[in-house]
Amino acid sequence: MAKKKKPVIEMDAARAEMMAMYEETLKTFTEGAIVTGQVVEMRPQEVLINIGYKSEGLLPASEFADLSEVHVGDQVDVLLERLEDEHGMVVLSKTRAEQQRNWDNVLATCEEGATVTGTVKGKVKGGLLVDVGVDAFLPGSQIDVVPVRNLDDYLGKELECRVLKINKDRRNIVLSRRDLLEAQRQEQKKILLAEIQPGQTRKGLVKNITDFGAFVDLNGMDGLLHITDMSWGRINHPSEVVQVGQELEVVVLDVNQEKERISLGLKQKQQNPWDEIEMKYPKGTRIQGKVVNLVPYGAFVQLEEGVEGLVHVSEISWTKRVVRASDVLNVDDVVEAVVLNVNKDEQKISLGIRQTEANPWDDVASKYPLGSRVTGKVRNFTNYGAFVELEEGVDGMIHVSDMSWARKINHPSEVLKKGDEVDALVLEVSPENQRISLGLKQAQEDPWAGISDRYQIGQLIKGKVSKLASFGAFIELEEGVDGLVHISQISDDHVTKIRDVLQPGQEVEARVIKIDPIDRRIGLSIKAAKLADDEFQVDDSMLEGLRPGEDLVDLAGAFDAALSSFDEKPEEWSPGASKE
Repeated sequence: MAKKKKPVIEMDAARAEMMAMYEETLKTFTEGAIVTGQVVEMRPQEVLINIGYKSEGLLPASEFADLSEVHVGDQVDVLLERLEDEHGMVVLSKTRAEQQRNWDNVLATCEEGATVTGTVKGKVKGGLLVDVGVDAFLPGSQIDVVPVRNLDDYLGKELECRVLKINKDRRNIVLSRRDLLEAQRQEQKKILLAEIQPGQTRKGLVKNITDFGAFVDLNGMDGLLHITDMSWGRINHPSEVVQVGQELEVVVLDVNQEKERISLGLKQKQQNPWDEIEMKYPKGTRIQGKVVNLVPYGAFVQLEEGVEGLVHVSEISWTKRVVRASDVLNVDDVVEAVVLNVNKDEQKISLGIRQTEANPWDDVASKYPLGSRVTGKVRNFTNYGAFVELEEGVDGMIHVSDMSWARKINHPSEVLKKGDEVDALVLEVSPENQRISLGLKQAQEDPWAGISDRYQIGQLIKGKVSKLASFGAFIELEEGVDGLVHISQISDDHVTKIRDVLQPGQEVEARVIKIDPIDRRIGLSIKAAKLADDEFQVDDSMLEGLRPGEDLVDLAGAFDAALSSFDEKPEEWSPGASKE
């Protein structure tokens, strides 16, 4: 039986209907819209989706949490990104569809100022990425009330934040956790200030460290733990005792409600080691301690935690003159010392290191009696004398006035050199002042002893000019004995300047016109040497240029006058000006 053909008119109508339906279908698919598709085929790395369009689309396997749970026929919501790509297939995204739905949900339930909870997904430049249904940005400055040092500590954590800003056009949300924390702290602060009292013990977290102390978070507000209240012992910096983030148990020392300030103490949790200090370290106790600090005037020695004593530089050695403690001690040196004094009220202990050894000055009075002859080495000079080492730690001093019978010594280097071995007599011993006075000239024969037996008035003598002065010339008669020829007794002719007629080293003949063995002075006259013995007679004219009491040569001071007055205007000699 032959198949009956449909009329051409019916086929055209059916085709037209299908075209109309197809065009209607195209109108329902809009790029950017979320549509429901069906899984039609599973591939190793892709899933083929039919959304009822003229072509299917492919979804990457990475857009599914677990590809093994996806089956052909499953319904999937996707975002239609493009109707056709270069292969004629629709471009779909399951992830973007979920983000769009989440964004719509967030906008429907969230507004600026609202509180949201999210999980930290990762780090981005300047802060953290937080999943609150959609990705939101939490700036680093808004994470906590204190600066955050390590963002990694927040990864994977669930945080409660406040919505600072929503940008719908850019689909951007900015969060702040700090706002919530500060609001919470304000409430906690009110409660804390109402409850806290001096004397209480509180737990807190070290929030920040400065040079003068540490700020401790007491769960509501910060209290200051000053460096002086951290330990009974010496602290150079708070970081030696506490660290940021460390939990502490502290004592409340003071609360200022008006200024909202709290002072805290850490050392107050322990007994003050100075409470029984006088019993633990009575005077005379021998101790061992560690040098913890050096200052120009001494060294601080730690006896125990929180207790230090001072060894003054004067108490370091019996035998050495210590200028700075650092010259003989170092920080961390372990030393032995003796307690010299304890002041509990001022929390001071005086220590002595030298007291651990015998004092060499205890026996000097018996070892070096007055008048005994000693030998020593010149160790050092001062302007007024020389120090002579008699033994280790015991020096004697020779004053410049005790160095020569014959002349005034202005500086010890005129007579002695460092390292010289000298003989001297002990003139004075003072163990309590650690002082021995020595005499260099006293160990030698006094050239003025018996001077009246060797020289008489009118005696002719010969000598060499040793010094010149404006008022006369000094003539060396023998070692240690000089006489003075006043300018008026040099020549019968008028003499204006001594050096015009006499020169140092020149040999002259003169007569002795006056002798004073007590004051060690001899007066001479060159003019009188020309007179015959029977013609010589001392008269006022010979002594006219000399003044009573000052007219003869005082060898302890005259040479100094000679040096200082040479080339001055000639005048009557006044040895009083040349005295020490």
